Amino acid sequence: MTVLEDRVALVTGSSSGLGFAAARALLDLGARVALNSRGGDKLEAAHRALAAGGGEVVAIPADIRQPEELEDLVNEVEEHLGAVDILVANGGGPRVKPAVELDEADWQEALPLAFLFVPRLCRLVLPGMRRRGWGRIVAINSVSARQPIPSLALSNALRPAVLGYLKTLALEVAADGVTVNSVLPGYTRTERQEELAAQLARQTGQDADEILANQGRDVPIGRMADPSEIGEVIAFLCSPSASYLTGQAIPVEGGYLKGLP
Repeated sequence: MTVLEDRVALVTGSSSGLGFAAARALLDLGARVALNSRGGDKLEAAHRALAAGGGEVVAIPADIRQPEELEDLVNEVEEHLGAVDILVANGGGPRVKPAVELDEADWQEALPLAFLFVPRLCRLVLPGMRRRGWGRIVAINSVSARQPIPSLALSNALRPAVLGYLKTLALEVAADGVTVNSVLPGYTRTERQEELAAQLARQTGQDADEILANQGRDVPIGRMADPSEIGEVIAFLCSPSASYLTGQAIPVEGGYLKGLP
């Protein structure tokens, strides 16, 4: 399919996991895609893997925690591929800690990584989207924005803040042809999830593989998600088919959330 032909997508945090899955799904729809992470072998490997499947893809290293690097990132995307039509904002999860143990350093470390990079990137790409009358912004968030997860106090606090910002932004730019949404993945078998399981294992003495297995059993569908299942939802939100869908936070979590939608 080429429904996104000639559209340029920037996907941050896309050297692996959900960001990589989103980038692959966007390429499959015909978008020209800029991958991003802090760089290194993982980003190069991701670039090779996606380029081998065809389509136009570049890899641009940048640290999303640094405002000046975000500006350079957007400028490089425009230089290599053109103006950004689609932004998929994905960042690393903050450290695992219960609320009673958080200190000032934890907050200062987490804020740029889990929250501030989203409005900073939006500020950089929105003027062009509004001027052209078309744009898609999708943030990869977490079910912890709706249902706090034990020991993820930083994520539980900052993920809802992202949703509040994006909902406000969606109302302000809807008439300009720009849609703003987020996805709320649940338990998904990514490297990040495996890292969290390892940290929890060290804290509790449990086996990391058993923790992952239990997480899958906690989902009504009975398993963890594959990253591609999240990537396909993101690609749909970026497609013309989702032109009347904005300001939404869409759970993709196999029924994990207990409350009403």
